[in-house]
Order: sequence, then structure tokens, then C-alpha cells
Amino acid sequence: MTVATTKAATLMAPEVMTPELKAPDYWDQACAELMKHDRIMRKLIPKYPKAEFLTTRGDPFQTLARAIVGQQISVKAAQSVWERTTALTKNFTAKAVLKLDPAALKGAGLSLRKVEYMQDLANHFVNGGLHCAKWDSLDDDTVIAELTAIRGIGRWTAEMFLIFYLMRPNVLPLDDIGLIKGISLAYFSGEPVSRNEAKEVAANWTPWQTVATWYMWRSIDPIPVEY
Repeated sequence: MTVATTKAATLMAPEVMTPELKAPDYWDQACAELMKHDRIMRKLIPKYPKAEFLTTRGDPFQTLARAIVGQQISVKAAQSVWERTTALTKNFTAKAVLKLDPAALKGAGLSLRKVEYMQDLANHFVNGGLHCAKWDSLDDDTVIAELTAIRGIGRWTAEMFLIFYLMRPNVLPLDDIGLIKGISLAYFSGEPVSRNEAKEVAANWTPWQTVATWYMWRSIDPIPVEY
């Protein structure tokens, strides 16, 4: 399976694609195979135009920081908090975050614990605690292990990083509320879904679980999530 040639990614709000914004090189193949093997995907995928693809951007710190902001809150709430947080400094970098007063971060809507997580993440970037140059050559589980060693970054956050920064094509974030809700509505008529049931559904998506997850998100929220 292939991985997009450029790193970093975000799910964009609907807009016209510009030359510098390219969908992952595996996207068309993934959609074709998903529609071939899964009846729900066959109906769902054509509903969304190509302008709404997973598209490349470029900042690992912001990708992880945004994932921390989005923990355990809705997409809409996460967007609001993120906008207020990034507005605190001209350039939202790890160094800039370390210079911010913790009270300012809290005032933007971050819980005290998320403030601590954000500062710890910034420390790891500033002090060289992450092996960013090696991420491309590491498998998913190895990257997850490195990231989850950082305070406040659990498996869900690491998986969001795999999807939105490294653009790995076969990530299944079973702790993601939106994914489980999407599976429940699309495959189980809204009935509660266990992790095992979700995994059974997603087994049919391999090796394109990232793409199928994105369509599950879109099926419950018309505005793409962004990290």
C-alpha cells in the first residue's frame, strides 16, 4: 500500500482544491475498493465531492496540539477552543506555547489538565524529545508507542496523528466517538455498537480503514473535522 508523498494532513472544510492541496495518492484506489467490497461505502462515498478530501498541510506540533484540544469534546466545541487557543499568539509554535501564561490557555477553553498536556507536548518538541525525522520509516505501532510516551497523548491522539500528519491509510481509531456513532447509524440502525462489532465491520475496510473512518465521520457531521 502507498502513503502520500507529502507529510501532514488536515480534513478541510468544503472548498475548491488548489494545486498545493493534494489528496493522498491512495484515495481513489481506496474508494474504489471500499465501494466494491462494502455496500454501505458504495452508497456513502459518492455523496461527497473530491473537494472535501483528506488534504496535506504541514505541522506536526499543531496536529498533535489540535488532537489534544479535541479530546472528549465535539467537533464543533473543539473548533471553537482551537480558534481561541491559536489566537493567543501570532504563530502557534511549540516555543510560543511555552511562553504563554497557563491562565491564558485556560481562558481559551482548555481544561487545566489539557493546559499541562499542551505544555508537555511543546517541551518535547523544543527539547528534541521526539524523533520526527524517523516517523516515515516506522510502522504504525512504533509511532504510537513513541507518541503515547508523552503525557496526555493516548492511543486516540496518536491515531489522529497517524491519520492527519503521516497520512497512514489503514488506521482504525476504535476510541473515536464519531467513528463508533457512524458505524452504529450506518450498519446497526442506530443500535449500540461494541468495539468487537466495530472491528468486525472495519475488517471489511482493510487496507483502507483510514478512508472508511473519514466517511463515517462525514456521515454524521457535514463539516469535516480538522487537525
